[in-house]
Amino acid sequence: MNILYYSWDEFNGEDCRDAMRKLGHHIDLIKFNTGNYELNSETLRVFEEKAINKLDGKKNYDCVFSFDYIPALSEACQKYDIPYISWVFDCPHYTLDSHTIGNPVNRVYVFDKILYERLCQKGYNTIRYSTLAVNSQRLQKICEDLDAETGGKIVYEHDVCFLGSLYDNEYNYYDRVKYLPPALKGYTDAVIKAQESLFGVDLFTESEIYPYEKIKELREYIKFEETGKFDIDYDNVMLDILRKKVTVNERHNILLEMGKRYDTVLYTMPGAKPIENVCNLGTANYMTKMPRVFHKSKVNLNITLRSILSGIPLRVIDILAAGGFLITNYQAEIAEYFIDGEELVMAYSPEDMIEKIGYYLEHEDERKEIASRGQEKVLRDFDYKILLEGILTI
Repeated sequence: MNILYYSWDEFNGEDCRDAMRKLGHHIDLIKFNTGNYELNSETLRVFEEKAINKLDGKKNYDCVFSFDYIPALSEACQKYDIPYISWVFDCPHYTLDSHTIGNPVNRVYVFDKILYERLCQKGYNTIRYSTLAVNSQRLQKICEDLDAETGGKIVYEHDVCFLGSLYDNEYNYYDRVKYLPPALKGYTDAVIKAQESLFGVDLFTESEIYPYEKIKELREYIKFEETGKFDIDYDNVMLDILRKKVTVNERHNILLEMGKRYDTVLYTMPGAKPIENVCNLGTANYMTKMPRVFHKSKVNLNITLRSILSGIPLRVIDILAAGGFLITNYQAEIAEYFIDGEELVMAYSPEDMIEKIGYYLEHEDERKEIASRGQEKVLRDFDYKILLEGILTI
């Protein structure tokens, strides 16, 4: 199959393209500036030059592919009746609220079942579900090379490691709002605090706990620019702001407690606020350094961004594929796909996570067995070549 691959320099693009080639597909790249995600004359010109044969007007490709959903790309594909496959790994991802999402050429894959069900309930038949994936062959080779360096024995560099954003910057929108009425802020802060103590449930969707009247009141003080070009559910955007605030708090607080007890390191974007006794080692390149970090950490943490309501974050799959031992917050789809205590370890509260970290730091044989079984599961079931066979069936 001939595939036109839209690249926006996403970190996992080469892994995906490598799998496509190994499946026997021909890949060509296309790049253009989508700007505000609308199709304009320049975008269409670049697309036409690549996708359409000038001599006979026939299509050069069987489908167009991108990670995340690009409305302008969907519009161009709709114009020329070329199937457009989008595999979304961000959540939230508000371009899914574009008017173009229902274009018949679309096949849009999301990794969160709750999100999938919500989009289907809106009447879209263009939405699909798939877990995210890794390049098993590349990661297996990295693990083998790392172990060969030390004679087959893992030489650990860290006891406890978290790799991910702290969101304690300008993207923490809740803390930037300084003008909420005390009663509303007090109530909201109390729900945020309660949510931090519970993994695997979303209190903000429970109307008995966070009534719709509170959302309406928040929206009186927090305004959004409405262009009419997207069918955005601004009530849910408001809740995502609160969910991100929960994530900010719990990532900071869990790491703070880890730093008091264990050798704890953080790999994150520049500008993150320091956490006492936690060593911030900056960013780790996805293709090279990140697998090494996961492989050589005794305990890797996953603390899911709260706007991912049920899905398996890519971090989970990346850690396991690199042979890392993982302790993660409970998440419905993690429990669906993995066996707790055999392929990874799930925690049901921050206190449970802290306790289990201490236990597994002291039980190396159990830790290694769990990491080995988790890696075997991911390399077998979450490889790009396995999942792409279904996704590219159009």
